[in-house]
Amino acid sequence: MTTTEACVLHAQRDLRVEAVDLGSPGPGEVLVEIGAGGICGSDLHYFLDGGFGTVRVRQPIILGHEVAGTIAALGAGVAGLREGDRVALNPSHPCGVCEYCARDEPQHCLEMRFWGSAMRMPHVQGGFRRRLVAAARQCVPVGDVVGIGEAAMSEPLAVALHAVAQAGEVRGKRVLVTGFGPIGGVVLLALRQAGAGEVTVTDLVDEPLALARRIGAAAALNVAADTGALSAEERDKGRFDLAFECSGSPRALAQAIACVRPRGTIVQVGVGGAFDVPMNSIVAKELRLVGTFRFHPEFARAVGLIAGREIDVRPLITATCPLAEAEAAFALAADRRAAMKVQLSFG
Repeated sequence: MTTTEACVLHAQRDLRVEAVDLGSPGPGEVLVEIGAGGICGSDLHYFLDGGFGTVRVRQPIILGHEVAGTIAALGAGVAGLREGDRVALNPSHPCGVCEYCARDEPQHCLEMRFWGSAMRMPHVQGGFRRRLVAAARQCVPVGDVVGIGEAAMSEPLAVALHAVAQAGEVRGKRVLVTGFGPIGGVVLLALRQAGAGEVTVTDLVDEPLALARRIGAAAALNVAADTGALSAEERDKGRFDLAFECSGSPRALAQAIACVRPRGTIVQVGVGGAFDVPMNSIVAKELRLVGTFRFHPEFARAVGLIAGREIDVRPLITATCPLAEAEAAFALAADRRAAMKVQLSFG
């Protein structure tokens, strides 16, 4: 048994780069040299707060689930992959046999093992390590055109593609996106690729809104600085056809409900606590309020869209830090005025 360096969280704000065990790939497995990994909102919650909701870090956990790298070795029986292939790694590992897997809804697997998650004991270790062994089925080749950091954006883009699919047809529609963090960013890119009409983005700080304008938002509004910024969109029972609530804020959801026209759809993407929802408005306007959770077939599609630059995720990657500076990278990722997507480099 050899070792490899990894980004390990021991407790709230106790993040260490240290050696962890590394095995050899068994049948159906591959050894991957990780090139890049994106810091996600859930990683930040673990680091800053020690968890989220009732999910708490109770033992050391390797963080990270947005990773890509290069195959270094193949286990027995692996077909369709070669040493040297650059791959995006799907962090989702459903059991394949439970009720929901049998219904082709593996994102709801009862025995899901999702990388970098403290929901189970023992925790499911994540992908922020220089080398890791993964199931071959979790590896999707990305080709040689895009950078490895772009490939690591496949997981958040898959989340966005699944969210957009929850809304039904978006082509030509007027759309509101509330909350422009990294997920709001990939939702905007996915909406543009799907042919949405005007997309208006809202947030509470100016810096991400400037980026939203650069990558295609028709309007980007600071609803903290101007509380009436969306008042015109509330007229006549609402002017937007669709909304994607990406902030996890009850206030943002209420604003979306006010701005979406009767029989429109609101997709709740952001995760928050308990909401006070104005159900009278949902009922009176016959709105469709839909949740969205992770992805499954969308992962391979996300890889393909990135690999062909049909969706260009590069503007969202605002900083790349070496693994040795992991703690500083997490601090930067927590500063919404300074960064959008911060990635770790493992080279």
